[in-house]
Amino acid sequence: MSDDRDLAEKARAWPFEEARKLLERIQGKVPPKGYVLFETGYGPSGLPHIGTFGEVVRTTMVRRAFQRLSDIPTRLFAFSDDMDGLRKVPDNVPNQEMLARFVGDKARSFGTPLTAIPDPFGTHESFGHHNNARLRGFLDQFGFEYEFQSATDWYRSGRFDRTLLQVLRHCRAVMDIVLPTLGPDRRATYCPFLPIRERDGRRQVLEVPAVEFMPDAGTIVFKDEVEGLFEQPVTGGQCKLQWRADWPMRWVALDVDYEMSGKDLISSVELGSKIARAIGGRPPVNLTYELFLDDQGQKISKSKGNGLSVEDWLKYAPWESLALFMFQKPKAAKKLYFDVIPRAVDDYVQQLEAFPGQDLAPRLENPVWHIHNGQPPAAPGGRAHLTFGILLNLASVVNAEDKAVLWGFIQRYAPEASPQNDPLLDKMAEGAIAYYRDFVKPTRKFRAPTDIEKTALQDLSDTLAKLPADAAAEGIQNEVFEVGKRHFAKEQLRSWFQALYEILLGQSQGPRFGSFVALYGREESIKLIQRGLRGELTTG
Repeated sequence: MSDDRDLAEKARAWPFEEARKLLERIQGKVPPKGYVLFETGYGPSGLPHIGTFGEVVRTTMVRRAFQRLSDIPTRLFAFSDDMDGLRKVPDNVPNQEMLARFVGDKARSFGTPLTAIPDPFGTHESFGHHNNARLRGFLDQFGFEYEFQSATDWYRSGRFDRTLLQVLRHCRAVMDIVLPTLGPDRRATYCPFLPIRERDGRRQVLEVPAVEFMPDAGTIVFKDEVEGLFEQPVTGGQCKLQWRADWPMRWVALDVDYEMSGKDLISSVELGSKIARAIGGRPPVNLTYELFLDDQGQKISKSKGNGLSVEDWLKYAPWESLALFMFQKPKAAKKLYFDVIPRAVDDYVQQLEAFPGQDLAPRLENPVWHIHNGQPPAAPGGRAHLTFGILLNLASVVNAEDKAVLWGFIQRYAPEASPQNDPLLDKMAEGAIAYYRDFVKPTRKFRAPTDIEKTALQDLSDTLAKLPADAAAEGIQNEVFEVGKRHFAKEQLRSWFQALYEILLGQSQGPRFGSFVALYGREESIKLIQRGLRGELTTG
């Protein structure tokens, strides 16, 4: 066994912990199908969202960890439940009146299958096909390695038929598992199979009671108010399974080895595991991750619009910082709103900077190993230690609207850096300007210094003037600290740095002030301090 694999077997990072569970599941042997299968699910009634990204990026991290533990081939299926009926019209699509004709009546119909509804955008074969294409494009932009799978294709091609017949043969056992979880009205009419019939000139996924199960014939006799009794095959895409049974059927049919899901699906995982065993299969290894909260601590909801989208995040920060946010404590609830972005970017930069100096063991614990499959890029700005927070404050001080302005300061501080050879830093500069414009500028509030702060600020100005023009950020930071100690008691040093931010930057917190001075420039920083002393910053 190589040293790398030995260290991976001992790594404590959660993707390695999950990978070891998976290796135990297969007893270290190649499964009969010839590979280990990871799966993520997607409901294409809406467009891909930040939860879609989180599930795929986390699953990819586990897959990469598994690949360091074993030579067994792996595959990742991104599975779209595109045969589901349309239950409501999404708010963010055109031609809503047209779509409304395909929504189920909620009494006996789940609506028309998504892949049988015209595309409201007019670009694809169906609404389901359109959203599937959006999913693939969404995943492709981040370079995920996956294989797209369509429920419609699997049902209609017959590839699910064998397992559907298993469900039919064990239908009573499946119902015994599900019925105790339902209310009395639903319990009276529940059937795991939903027949798909032509009604009112369109296909519809019906929710009607079964009168007789006929496993030898592979059919079910249903009864409803429109057609009375009718017999329907469960194979060939003429029936689909209700959600509680559909998910475990897929686990068994595909022999899924690993799939994670949110806390809101805990009961579905428990039921699905029982159903999978009842029909002769076994459930995959599962990780339950916590859900995201908004700034008020409320669960994020697409319909409420109280959370961030991936597009929101990418407006201000590189996608790798979002991947880092997803890596951190997946089993802990986290607030996901705009205020977390600067910290997430700087956490990512900090880990990038640490990586080259680490041995392999700590590298396996470093989030950037998992984000970049062990080969992260260089930190932005080389050894310049540039952070999003510093760039954000620079944008604030110079009131930048164009990232070229920031690059003028960056290249004076780090001459080897350029937008061409440091795209990550370029993205950070662009994001810092956008974040400043949207969130910092409207809320900035400068204050005048107190008498003791005036004395300390003048001391800082004089101290900076005595430093060499090329003084390093760390040396400047030490001098800022020494000035604070000369004018404030030890327990008040925090208020000294807060005063710098409030007086000079118009905010209550900021980056290491020495790093900011090194980037902005010594002479420019002295002029800024003098403007603060004269009260010019408080008047605009």
